[in-house]
Amino acid sequence: MSDYFPGGYLVVGEENELKRIVEKPGRGNEPSNLVNILVHLHSDPERLLKYIADVRTGRDDVYECALGAIARDTRHIRVVPYTGAWDAIKYPWHIFAAVRGFLDRSQGYISPSARISGKATIEGKVIISDNVRVFENAVIRGPVYIGPGTIIGNSSLVREYSHIGARCVVGFSTEVKTSYVGDDCWFHMSYAGDSIIGSGCSFGAGTVLSNFRFDEGNISVKVEGEPVDTGLDKLGAIIGSNCKTGVNANVMPGIKIGSGSIVGAHVCLTDDLPPGKVARAPGNYKVMDNNYHALPAGR
Repeated sequence: MSDYFPGGYLVVGEENELKRIVEKPGRGNEPSNLVNILVHLHSDPERLLKYIADVRTGRDDVYECALGAIARDTRHIRVVPYTGAWDAIKYPWHIFAAVRGFLDRSQGYISPSARISGKATIEGKVIISDNVRVFENAVIRGPVYIGPGTIIGNSSLVREYSHIGARCVVGFSTEVKTSYVGDDCWFHMSYAGDSIIGSGCSFGAGTVLSNFRFDEGNISVKVEGEPVDTGLDKLGAIIGSNCKTGVNANVMPGIKIGSGSIVGAHVCLTDDLPPGKVARAPGNYKVMDNNYHALPAGR
């Protein structure tokens, strides 16, 4: 690793034997530049379980402590360096780098069963799967992945490094920019910028998933109640599966919405919404008798 990653760092000997694992040492305290990517082959799993049972720690590093003890007692753990492509997903926003890596390494492909209007615009490298339909005046700017059976509607825009899952509908006048979208999601006249969206979500017309702060600073996300700096100046919503929004709903940058929750019409969501909840805007109008003169016909 060339930059700090909050994972397990490996300390190895001259013959690539593992000496110990240092879990989350903190930036500047890395004992090496080798990170454990958790591809492990254990020839004696019973021994591993015995060492795990003997670990005493208050942190989430039981497995790493057991490996360190085995390495100390046996010196039989070997480290195999890997220098190829690798993207860790510790936090949801790490999905963006993984999608970027897959799309950069992939070959463009348009399925013969896809139906693309001659009035649509396809630019750059795209992967368009089976039975995709792209309607008139839609624009797709790659690299982009579009899953099987998805519909890209009229005058919609799908921008670079977006992943659209299977059976989605990116409806009329919707823009999806650098977002990960799961399966069976529906949009209509919506904007999703740099967002992560689970499967089975539906977005009412006029929904905006904001991705940029007025002060142009990095966006933080609350993790277990504490803000974590994502290092990103563009990050939209992080939405679980089976969520819905009403018309003209707005979600501020870096906000999390738990699975099965609903953001009501005209709500501007500024705080995380837990799973299975509904955020509703208070009524701010009243119904009155119409005491105005009726307009003449045709006016």
